[in-house]
Amino acid sequence: MDKIIAYCGLVCSDCPAYIATQANDQAALEAVAAEWRAAYNAPGITVASVLCDGCLTGPNKCGHCAECNIRACGVQHGVANCAHCAEYPCGQLQEFFAMVPPARIVLDQIHQAL
Repeated sequence: MDKIIAYCGLVCSDCPAYIATQANDQAALEAVAAEWRAAYNAPGITVASVLCDGCLTGPNKCGHCAECNIRACGVQHGVANCAHCAEYPCGQLQEFFAMVPPARIVLDQIHQAL
């Protein structure tokens, strides 16, 4: 399978929620929901809220992805991901990269290859 890179640089196709959704694996979805409830101290996370078809396509966007400002900006700019944006890397991404440095590595590699 080709990698699916979210607007922010996360690799959707490596995400356990994406993998479980695509496999229609209820047990795996329940495990992801349980793991994320504990990891993020978020008791409201349900199986329905971890269903995900990736950031770029499909109807299901898990958790924060559905309301993500970076994703909304990427959609508005009509780019494949933020590495393709003329404003890369913007302030919003810089804040995200501070929390998730591997996402910057992914997008930097794409940006440099353009």
